Amino acid sequence: MLNQFSRTELLYGKEAMERLANARVAIFGLGGVGGYTAEALARSGVGTFDLIDDDKVCLTNLNRQIIATRKTVGKQKVEVMRDRILEINPHARIHLHNCFYLPDQRDLIDFASCTYVVDAVDTVTAKIDIVMAAKEAGVPVISAMGAGNKIHPELFEVADIYETSVCPLAKVMRRELKKRKVDSLKVVYSKEKARTPIEDMSISCRTNCVCPPGAKHKCTERRDIPGSVAFVPAVAGLIIAGEVVKDLGQIG
Repeated sequence: MLNQFSRTELLYGKEAMERLANARVAIFGLGGVGGYTAEALARSGVGTFDLIDDDKVCLTNLNRQIIATRKTVGKQKVEVMRDRILEINPHARIHLHNCFYLPDQRDLIDFASCTYVVDAVDTVTAKIDIVMAAKEAGVPVISAMGAGNKIHPELFEVADIYETSVCPLAKVMRRELKKRKVDSLKVVYSKEKARTPIEDMSISCRTNCVCPPGAKHKCTERRDIPGSVAFVPAVAGLIIAGEVVKDLGQIG
């Protein structure tokens, strides 16, 4: 029967689409990377989502985050993403977790019930625990490395964490995962060297904070505020979605 996923089924086939419809994917972080991952997975027919993020849409998100528009500024990201997914697939099942994930919150997420985990957060402590929790539950996991301060989307690659280079975040992850005896981790990373943001206080969040009222983590609390462009985190998020779909659908 013709439906919103028929064009995808022409390439993947009925059995792959059924596997995607029966999949449950947890996405940690709905920013510039994770938002595009969630969007693409919804448009690919994934049936169930766990969305994890405690942030609200900010004015400064409009340059790169798919859920960010003038109408959504100030709204919870998990709620905005849920509404987008349901506009695409009204039958999707969505579990919201409005939290800033850290190791002490692991019990809030039922990793064992997921069929795939996507790590699209920035905090190293959280990234490591997401990977460890997924590995312990026997669930496939893919992790996004650094996308900030970069302008070349064509340089992203899919690799094992131990095959990465250049990216500082990947270097930290390699070291920490090796300590924990993790032997492999699929990641999306770039060999592009990060640029140094221009120092201009007139456009800096340091002195002109526009975080929405009630935001739990304001940009003024961050050690560094990276520059970003529309297409770099988007491409990273779409590559991640492609890997998830291929793995879940068992597509060659």
